[in-house]
Amino acid sequence: MEKLYDKLVAYSREDYYPMHMPGHKRNKAMVSMINPYEIDITEIDGFDNLHQADGILRELSNRVSNLYGSVKSYLLVNGSTAGILAGICAATKPQDKVIVARNCHKSVYHGIVLRNLEPLYIYPQTIPGIPIYGGILPEKLDEMLIKHPDTKLIIITSPTYEGIVSDIEELAAVAHGHGALLMVDEAHGAHFGFHKGFPESAISKGADIVIQSVHKTLPAFTQTAILHLNQENISRSIEKYLSIYQSSSPSYILMAGIDRCISLLEQDSPKLFEDYINKLEKFYKAMDKLKNMQIIDKSYLVQQGIFNNKGQGYGIYDVDPSKITISVRNTSINGHSLGQLLREKYKIAMEMEALDYILGMTSICDTQRGFEGLAKALLEIDKDIKPYYGEDNIKTKTYDLEDLQIVNRDKEQVFTPSDAMEQPVEIVPLRESLNRISASFISLFPPGSPVLVPGEKINETIILFIKEALSSGLAVNGLIGEEKMQVEVIKGS
Repeated sequence: MEKLYDKLVAYSREDYYPMHMPGHKRNKAMVSMINPYEIDITEIDGFDNLHQADGILRELSNRVSNLYGSVKSYLLVNGSTAGILAGICAATKPQDKVIVARNCHKSVYHGIVLRNLEPLYIYPQTIPGIPIYGGILPEKLDEMLIKHPDTKLIIITSPTYEGIVSDIEELAAVAHGHGALLMVDEAHGAHFGFHKGFPESAISKGADIVIQSVHKTLPAFTQTAILHLNQENISRSIEKYLSIYQSSSPSYILMAGIDRCISLLEQDSPKLFEDYINKLEKFYKAMDKLKNMQIIDKSYLVQQGIFNNKGQGYGIYDVDPSKITISVRNTSINGHSLGQLLREKYKIAMEMEALDYILGMTSICDTQRGFEGLAKALLEIDKDIKPYYGEDNIKTKTYDLEDLQIVNRDKEQVFTPSDAMEQPVEIVPLRESLNRISASFISLFPPGSPVLVPGEKINETIILFIKEALSSGLAVNGLIGEEKMQVEVIKGS
């Protein structure tokens, strides 16, 4: 019988390079810790209590707040999910209206269900010819708030999984002008604000609640995160809900990992981030030699007339260079095939494979060897693949996000997510689910943004997209059955 610990140890010795989270990248030269069993304790005298911190943990939270410039900061050991759930509950009352960016993480939707809220969806911009989404337009938010003046909270994701940053300052101004709060899921932006080569954090741009996953882009253990608060008047409510959504026995190993990460940033962030940006710039320069694949970075978006520093048109206010997005849209392979090739031939494990692109995540812990290895592999692969010209080529026609407008198309919501979760359900084959009402969340993972939310009617476009994703080797969460080809629907719908 294969055992998890043994498999992890064996994997660590196989020399796969991690172009994925967590941000420590298993880089022992950058981060280290004594045997964790030696420091695994509970709330004994002298070590404070996370849920009523007035000692060493309070001091750590204050250091985090000072470093990032928030009014208050809270340690999270149940991931950004705990912060998102607590933030939603603290800022709303049951049955309130909330405006939600449709590309938000599924934990946002879970918060909507738990708080019994009425979601109103705002959609990120689609970009012609590019398989990732843009940002959220402030003028669209203003239109929605004029139409729904009783909205209490706006929730958006910035940066997106691919590093697209919305104009937080303008979005915050619009929200506050209508008496609403702005919560930003900045899980992928814990490294923002430490160097001019990276975007500024939503914390400094007027957002009221900002959640960051330190484990995603900084050297910290998986499951560690931070909630930053800029609204003192809801701090007690935040603390109350954090005690609900976090473990009553928080891991001192995880909190010590946050401490080590913060100490590193306090002491050496200028040098670490200068070295990091230099490595990234060298990598992107090497990628100029690609002929068939395309790196979607800020310079490419500028060349295409898609990006400008006001975020106009496509809502892109800035782009995070730490996310390496490689498009294979016009080539003879798909994202899954490229990810598989990198993993099997070059021993490089990427963060995410989509239909038409793959994503690599980097951090200050990435080595020059790692960047050079990825650049060399991509240039070699690029020489062997072909442009895609039509149906006679070897690439199967894909139902990509732009064509199907999965996120950009309003789906018919028959029940609120909360009401849908309370309905009796039945299980049907995916192929027989047309016009039925979904009783569960269906999402590509990663990143975990729902394609279907409970209470929404299943249309033909959704079925085609799910089938294409499965046939392309992508992971679709929410399907059930041995072959994962069945779906839960509301009984009688």
